[in-house]
Formats: sequence, C-alpha cells, structure tokens
Amino acid sequence: MVNDPFLPHPAEIAEVRRETPGVYTYRLRFRDEALRRGYRFLPGQFNMVYVFGVGEVAISIVSDPDDPELLDHTIRIVGNVTGALERLKEGDTIGLRGPYGSAWPLKEAEGKEVIVVTGGLGCAPVVSVINYIAQRRERYGKLKILHGVKTPKDLLYRERFRAWERHPNTEVYLTVDHPDKAWKYNVGVVTNLFDQVEIDPRHSIVMMCGPEIMMRATARSLLSRGVAADRIYVSLERNMKCAIAFCGHCQIGPTFVCREGPVYRYDRIQPWFEMREI
Repeated sequence: MVNDPFLPHPAEIAEVRRETPGVYTYRLRFRDEALRRGYRFLPGQFNMVYVFGVGEVAISIVSDPDDPELLDHTIRIVGNVTGALERLKEGDTIGLRGPYGSAWPLKEAEGKEVIVVTGGLGCAPVVSVINYIAQRRERYGKLKILHGVKTPKDLLYRERFRAWERHPNTEVYLTVDHPDKAWKYNVGVVTNLFDQVEIDPRHSIVMMCGPEIMMRATARSLLSRGVAADRIYVSLERNMKCAIAFCGHCQIGPTFVCREGPVYRYDRIQPWFEMREI
C-alpha cells in the first residue's frame, strides 16, 4: 500500500484503450517515481480511482503484479465519476489510492488445474490471474477459461482471448445469450459450458467473477459436480466508498467486501451470498 490510505496520489493517464462501447482500459502511472518503485499489488485487489473535484470509484487492477510501472484498470462508463473520467485524455492527472482487498489464491492453485468462470465485465478482475498464470505456465496445471456475455458486441478483450487460446495447456470457451450471424462459438448461459469441460474435482480450483445471479448458478452447478466449496473462489462487487472498512457501505453479512473481499472462498461467504439483495 502507498503511504496514507486516505490520500490519493497523482497518477498520469498514460494510455486509453477502447474495449467495447462504453468500456475502456486506462493505463495509469504514478507521477512520483518513488511510489512507482514501491507500489505492489496482488491479482484480485483493487484501487480507488479518483477524479479530482468529482469523486472516486473502486476499480480492479488488471495488469501483471510484476510490472507495476503501468497499472491497468478496465472501467465501464456508468456514473458521474466514470463519466468525468471518460472526458479526460492521455497525459491528464487523476488520483490513485490502494491497493485494497483480498487476492486470488494463486499460491494455493500451484500444481492444480485452474478453472476461470466469468460473465460480462466480470472478466476484468481475473485478467491479471490469467496473465499471471500464462507467464508462469510451468507452475500450474491446465487453465480453462469460460466466459459468457449477452451479445457478441459485449465481448471484452477479444484479442486477449485469441492470445490466451494459443497458450500451451489452455482451453478457452466463449458463449453468448443472443448470437449474431458472425458468432462462431457457443450459445447459451455459461453453465452450459460445463457439458464440454472436463473437471477433476480433486485437482481443480475455480476462480469466478461476474453477475451474482450467474455466480450463484455456477457455484451450484460446480458443487453438484463434486467440486468442494473450499475450492471455489468468487469476487464480489459492492458499493465501496472508503475501501478501509469504515463507512459500512460494502458490508455483506459480518464482512466488509473492501477488507475481507472482494475475493472470498465460497464456503466462507455462501450463507450470505445465497441471500438475494443482501
């Protein structure tokens, strides 16, 4: 973490990449060289991205943790803060504070098959996981990436999916609810993909992110296939205002998503996660 947890530090917008309409990846660089050298994060953690004079939002870090020079954040333009961010350009300055939250269990996953299940923009929090494993391929078993979206135009990271598909010992499965004429992959909800994917419950670990209705259905499907709840991890999204478990906006059951989450082992969050609207 960088110094004062309440204080956003100036960061330059080094590059903006348009992923789909209304979704951009911002590559950010701390203005202070000492901060760049000292900043470290783990895959799954997030930063608070601050637009001066407007406010801040919690955004997952999607870059490789061993390359902290540029910090990538994929952002959907949906409100006042992200709307103000969209009006900025390369070279402008915003604020960053973090990193915050828990991380994906990459150490525990070594030697196991890793199944990544995502939906919609939910693939953003696991991009760093996929890239991490791709760069350290010898440490892990098969990597199986399952991703579902509503329509083909909602598919983020098209080039990355193509690149991941070419990695050794890696399988990529894509599906949409409503295909167009050019769509050549699967059709239907992401849980339908389990009929095509071989899962060894004893030697697999699952990392999942996306709409909660999708994650609940996917968790039930995995449990029915013999995957233990302590081998399933989910990343939750809540209204995180302070990021230090002070304001209470992100509380779910007895936990605060900004502190104990956003990544939870499923058996530890299941009773509250199964309650809708909590």
